[in-house]
Amino acid sequence: MNQIHFSKYQGTGNDFIMIDNRELIFDRKDLDLVRKLCHRKFGIGSDGLILIENSPEFDFEMIYYNPDGSQSLCGNGSRCAVMFARSLGIVKDSTNFLTIEGPLEAKIRNNKIHLQMPDVKGISITDHKDLFIHTGSPHYIQFVNDVHKINVVQAGKEIRYSAEFMPDGTNVNFVQQTGPGHIFVRTYERGVENETLSCGTGVTASALAAGSALKNGELHVQTQGGNLAVQFRQEEKGQFRNIILIGPAEKVFEGVIEGKSRKVTRI
Repeated sequence: MNQIHFSKYQGTGNDFIMIDNRELIFDRKDLDLVRKLCHRKFGIGSDGLILIENSPEFDFEMIYYNPDGSQSLCGNGSRCAVMFARSLGIVKDSTNFLTIEGPLEAKIRNNKIHLQMPDVKGISITDHKDLFIHTGSPHYIQFVNDVHKINVVQAGKEIRYSAEFMPDGTNVNFVQQTGPGHIFVRTYERGVENETLSCGTGVTASALAAGSALKNGELHVQTQGGNLAVQFRQEEKGQFRNIILIGPAEKVFEGVIEGKSRKVTRI
């Protein structure tokens, strides 16, 4: 393995290792390396790793890995990928790119990424009378009176590994209504196996659940890592289209991964 240059990006505290893999210098199958680089003690440290690759039909393809090497759609990671792709000169202020859930569109306006998320076909009720929504990744939604009092890791892990969601598990969101059109969301992320400061697909699912009484709406979402917004149109109850996740993404630092030693150097 030759020297690999990487950048670290974050979107409302959800942080990602970004690698330009258009020349296929990073082996997609090397999940041990993915896990090592994402490790916060022995690697770079992140909530995920993203490869940007060429696509014959789209501006680029985003390959996303959770820290455990599994794959899913990541909303905040997608926003960071758009900003990284712009820094590489691949796109300007709009893009149509490929993800594990198919093509997504995004626009950059006033340093915020407006990401069009996949349509949502419905909201279901769980065995415990909470809500479940798939926004490219599976999300359990539980409304609470005081989100700050929740032990997110303990409670989230119990639901994530419960028999109802085996074998793949689910992400778990605890949501507090803080005012008209405003919610606070804390998320236990599957694949990270911890609470993250923000989760884009979780914020989206939580906003749709909170705004399900509206035909068209915009929810303002506070997370531990910052503020996001979700716009949507509801065609039938539980069926949503034109879902837009809006928020910032920025570069934190860059560095190199050295050859076979996999030594990481920040530059």
